This record gives sequence, C-alpha cells and structure tokens, in this order.
Amino acid sequence: MKIQIINGPNLNLLGVREPGIYGNSSFESYLPQLRQRFPDVEIDCYQSNNEGRLIDKLQEVGFTCDGVVLNAGAYTHTSIALHDCVRSLPCPVVEVHISNVHQREAFRHHSYLSPVCLGVICGFGLKGYELAVEGILNAKCGV
Repeated sequence: MKIQIINGPNLNLLGVREPGIYGNSSFESYLPQLRQRFPDVEIDCYQSNNEGRLIDKLQEVGFTCDGVVLNAGAYTHTSIALHDCVRSLPCPVVEVHISNVHQREAFRHHSYLSPVCLGVICGFGLKGYELAVEGILNAKCGV
C-alpha cells in the first residue's frame, strides 16, 4: 500500500508560521510519527509552493499510488486546475486542512477540491493527516 501526501503553499513553514493557527510542529517532525502509526503503508511526502508543480506531482503519482492526502493550502479556494486534476485521478484523494477553515475568513469557506475528493478533514491539526490515511485505507478495504 502506497499513499502520497502532497502539501501546498506555505506548508513548508509549519512550526513557525502562525503557530496559534497551525501549531508549533513542522511537518518534517510529524512525518516519522505518521509512518510509525502505519508501518505497513509506504508514505511519501511532497511539498511545493507552485500550483503547476502540485498538478505535475498529482499526475505523476495519482495513477500508481493507492491514495493521496492533499493539503492544497490556499489553492483549495482558488484552483480550478487542481479540481480538474484531482477529478481525473483513479485513486482516492482526501482533502486535509490543519485549521478549521470554516471558523476563518469567509473566502476560506469554499473549496474547489471538496466535490472531487473522497472526503474532507479540517480542524484537527496534524492529526488530520492520520485521519486521512485511515479514510483511504478504509475506502480501499471497503469499510
């Protein structure tokens, strides 16, 4: 089983960017815990601040991996191109947000990705990635 995590813009700044919203931990410090939680799953991670690179990565892995956990950051609310890309993939994609976007600015309340994703997880901090992996595993096992 192989799951790809794809993080979008500014998520490379986790741990230093607005810790009151995003927490004090970097994604790099969290990733070993996630891998330990799912020892039978190969979990790869990719981050880019560039929309085109996110699309390239989705197209690269979306036809061969068992699922994608996608935190597209602000592109969630703006990118029809990411919507079209996710819609074209045969593997399940789970949309993740560290913060509860519905408690934030109104422009964050709309997602172009939600309609083409298996599910959406928001507001649980980095734990949302674990929940997303569980969601993909459950979907693959028919639970």
